[in-house]
Amino acid sequence: MGTRLPLVLRQLRRPPQPPGPPRRLRVPCRASSGGGGGGGGGQEGLLGQRRPQDGQARSSCSPGGRTPAARDSIVREVIQNSKEVLSLLQEKNPAFKPVLAIIQAGDDNLMQEINQNLAEEAGLNITHICLPPDSSEAEIIDEILKINEDTRVHGLALQISENLFSNKVLNALKPEKDVDGVTDINLGKLVRGDAHECFVSPVAKAVIELLEKSVGVNLDGKKILVVGAHGSLEAALQCLFQRRGSMTMSIQWKTRQLQSKLHEADIVVLGSPKPEEIPLTWIQPGTTVLNCSHDFLSGKVGYGSPRIHFGGLIEEGDVILLAAALRIQNMVSSGRRWLREQQHRWWRLHCLKLQPLSPVPSDIEISRGQTPKAVDVLAKEIGLLADEIEIYGKSKAKVRLSVLERLKDQADGKYILVAGITPTPLGEGKSTVTIGLVQALTAHLNVNSFACLRQPSQGPTFGVKGGAAGGGYAQVIPMEEFNLHLTGDIHAITAANNLLAAAIDTRILHENTQTDKALYNRLVPSVNGVREFSEIQLPRLKKLGINKTDPSTLTEEEVSKFARLDIDPSTITWQRVLDTNDRFLRKITIGQGNTEKGYSRQAQFDIAVASEIMAVLALTDSLADMKARLGRMVVASDTSGQPVTADDLGVTGALTVLMKDAIKPNLMQTLEGTPVFVHAGPFANIAHGNSSVLADKIALKLVGEEGFVVTEAGFGADIGMEKFFNIKCRASGLVPNVVVLVATVRALKMHGGGPSVTAGVPLKKEYTEENIQLVADGCCNLQKQIQIAQLFGVPVVVALNVFKTDTRAEIDLVCELAKRAGAFDAVPCYHWSVGGKGSVDLARAVREAASKRSRFQFLYDVQLPIVDKIRTIAQAVYGAKDIELSPEAQAKIDRYTQQGFGNLPICMAKTHLSLSHQPDKKGVPRDFILPISDVRASIGAGFIYPLVGTMSTMPGLPTRPCFYDIDLDTETEQVKGLF
Repeated sequence: MGTRLPLVLRQLRRPPQPPGPPRRLRVPCRASSGGGGGGGGGQEGLLGQRRPQDGQARSSCSPGGRTPAARDSIVREVIQNSKEVLSLLQEKNPAFKPVLAIIQAGDDNLMQEINQNLAEEAGLNITHICLPPDSSEAEIIDEILKINEDTRVHGLALQISENLFSNKVLNALKPEKDVDGVTDINLGKLVRGDAHECFVSPVAKAVIELLEKSVGVNLDGKKILVVGAHGSLEAALQCLFQRRGSMTMSIQWKTRQLQSKLHEADIVVLGSPKPEEIPLTWIQPGTTVLNCSHDFLSGKVGYGSPRIHFGGLIEEGDVILLAAALRIQNMVSSGRRWLREQQHRWWRLHCLKLQPLSPVPSDIEISRGQTPKAVDVLAKEIGLLADEIEIYGKSKAKVRLSVLERLKDQADGKYILVAGITPTPLGEGKSTVTIGLVQALTAHLNVNSFACLRQPSQGPTFGVKGGAAGGGYAQVIPMEEFNLHLTGDIHAITAANNLLAAAIDTRILHENTQTDKALYNRLVPSVNGVREFSEIQLPRLKKLGINKTDPSTLTEEEVSKFARLDIDPSTITWQRVLDTNDRFLRKITIGQGNTEKGYSRQAQFDIAVASEIMAVLALTDSLADMKARLGRMVVASDTSGQPVTADDLGVTGALTVLMKDAIKPNLMQTLEGTPVFVHAGPFANIAHGNSSVLADKIALKLVGEEGFVVTEAGFGADIGMEKFFNIKCRASGLVPNVVVLVATVRALKMHGGGPSVTAGVPLKKEYTEENIQLVADGCCNLQKQIQIAQLFGVPVVVALNVFKTDTRAEIDLVCELAKRAGAFDAVPCYHWSVGGKGSVDLARAVREAASKRSRFQFLYDVQLPIVDKIRTIAQAVYGAKDIELSPEAQAKIDRYTQQGFGNLPICMAKTHLSLSHQPDKKGVPRDFILPISDVRASIGAGFIYPLVGTMSTMPGLPTRPCFYDIDLDTETEQVKGLF
């Protein structure tokens, strides 16, 4: 394009362009009565039009006129101010650089150059999306929607033809990125008087700035006529003029009263090219005329603009340049708003009201009686950005890990662990206490709080235990979605686990039936004449000490070493899994088909949540870390005693693909509308029993420094809490502030010598009538669990989960004995019957305890020998006299130590129904020998787990499973019978 940039723009450019004839903006002047005259040849103007020569209709400035330097200084001032504001923002955020995207349908290179140079001077990045001039409305909208979701872009402008500026196109823009102020939302805020909350049209603003600062017009009381403007520009001009006290009228060129209105106007603003049939003489001498007929948004130059040969004209080029500078100013404002959104803020959470009924209905009736907030609304309330969530239905969403990077400088909140005393088979309500506590903190004390729970296995849901969403008026909703499938994480774990299991047996089969050469040729095939190792095979080469990357250069010995894993079938520890309680899969025989050529072996199925992949998911802190952990998982040993890993089998990448979505925590809500993360669900008796590190870390950032994250550890403090401290806190580096220890009068009576408690069997009268002596005798278990927590230096608040059969005397006794045992406080809780309101006292006690300094410490040094670490847990936590290792356990310990795994923490697999290994030993058993029947290793997860006594990793179904009561109403599609 032959047109050259004006002087002010060329002076701003970086790097400087080759020198050329100076181009200056027109001098805005008031019209004189002697103006007029024909135009001859002249110098080329800003937009390619001809300037009048010296003798042709020169402008004469009025006393209020301004020089070109004064006018140019407005542009410089805007750009300089934008640059200074941006520099201040970047001092605190060095990596921040706003990006303006311009969707352009056409080839207006002048507009590109103006935008590019002003953006560079201010310190912004700019990107042009150039589309063909004949692009359709749908194609434009498609590009807009892409930019809307691009977090790297902070502003979006359109340079498209006027006929494409439909409401559908304009309102496809996200208002927060609409730096041209064309969307209905931005225009509505402007009209309403909320200009500080919206983007104002740069063109309209440039008109005002030029009149006030360049011409020096006082707009108050002036008669303004806007001619030929349309849409957002017309609305913005009228609004801005009226705010300055002007009497404003907007008309079109074909209006009958046009001539009289032009005669009456003090200022005329041309919003579109003047038709040839409208004579210039209709504009009165002395009228200030401002021409913005160049469609700035579309980038189409107004070549049809009339050459008004008298003074008082502010040409379209003046408006273009200043509007471009003001767009940059809007961009900086957009970036500032975006940064503010990235920072933590106190939540503006709309909590849901409860209307508790008495008697308390079933859990599913309560859940169904409350309408949850849309999950995207909840996400916005707690400070998540739209691109940080992936919505599943109406009430669930996954949260992307990118939020951790955004909030990396945000201080963590307080970290609260909910554990319990040794439970009855019915459970004592840790999940219910967790939910009740966060409902109390957020809905009743106005404190940011997050609950982090494990995802329940479907095995117990259909077995005997039922769901795990809490209960009564303290639960996660919708509870059927919480308990059934959720977002498919456990299914992903099942698929990944069983893929690895299939890879193990398949590799054994192929190694047993092929020569070294044939096996190698199949593992490293030639594709289109090219033979190369896959990326996953390179770590195995390195592990074997083979420093070659060309498959054809390996020696016969190296080929054999690479191709053969030589797995010893008797050492395989990796089992298939299923998320269903099925006792008949505890021992099976595989490989009995004719095609497997007699290579059968005994194997077993575990419950899906017992998979090491579940533990990896719970302990990882990033996608890269998860991939590394999956690759390190040891599945067997080879015939020489060396570990065989998922990396050796070449399956790590595939496992990561299957788990790529499962790593994102699941966002749900409580009955009172407070946020909950549901993520990972390892059992506490056969795994470490805690929700994910990632969920905790994200929640701690979102609640802010004064907020609280409440997470739960499975079963009693001797199991879930001990593993939380020694395993999870080692992996995460997080330091807990308070332990909430859940107790019930029912469980304490059992520990005091009460009759056995069996799921599905009515409670004996000892549990439904007051019995002070049983409660007092059973408090020994509570006192022991308090002492266990104190081993780690964390203050304890006892939460007594009150049932309707508990008496005041029993409640008071438990709270008194708990405080005597060293608890910071002990509080009765009534959340089950009334919601968060019933746990306000607990919330206050937790806040006070969290204000004290935590003296957290680990129980043992991981560098100790494996046997010493096991003995430390047995004696200090369980109260055992000593441990007894079976020959198999001792052999495994020797093997893992020799393989270099001796410095991992310990994850004891033990019954949850007693401090000892015997489920029927209640209270505080003493002087027992803890038998270690076997020892296994979860190298990817990062722990050694000894099996105490006989531990099943696949539960069975009872005589009358829960599935007898679960049904679907085929008319309403509502689930019935879950609890």
